[in-house]
Amino acid sequence: MALPVDIKLTRGAKLPEYATDGSAAVDLRAMIDEGETLILAPGERALVPTGIAISPKAPNVVAVVAARSGLASKFGIALANGIGVIDSDYRGEISVALINLGNEPFAIQRGDRIAQLLFMPVLFMPVLNATFRAVDELDSTARGEGGFGHTGVK
Repeated sequence: MALPVDIKLTRGAKLPEYATDGSAAVDLRAMIDEGETLILAPGERALVPTGIAISPKAPNVVAVVAARSGLASKFGIALANGIGVIDSDYRGEISVALINLGNEPFAIQRGDRIAQLLFMPVLFMPVLNATFRAVDELDSTARGEGGFGHTGVK
């Protein structure tokens, strides 16, 4: 199913393209200044501009920014926020928060593929907006407050 998406290009960015017929996402490219190199030291984070802003032509759609598996597995380059959520009503430039979890500095140049962007439906039914109610205690469950691997590895 095709989703029409208006796109505003700045910083010399080009229209993103799907690499293959089976690609779920398009690559996002670093649109840092011409001739510049961004060096991401181990443990360092940077917000990298992509030069694109989008307007999906469907109200219940989210654009998701995901890491590129090759950058993560080979160099330890990940998204600082895990995933990026681009709401359907956001019209600003998409930037990618990268972090270097590797042991070596990583160089990013203009045009490098730094992340992926995919579009997903938010829901299959009308939007569920939460209404919050303050309480003194929550209902009990078998799990309770167990978290962060409390059930073990095996």
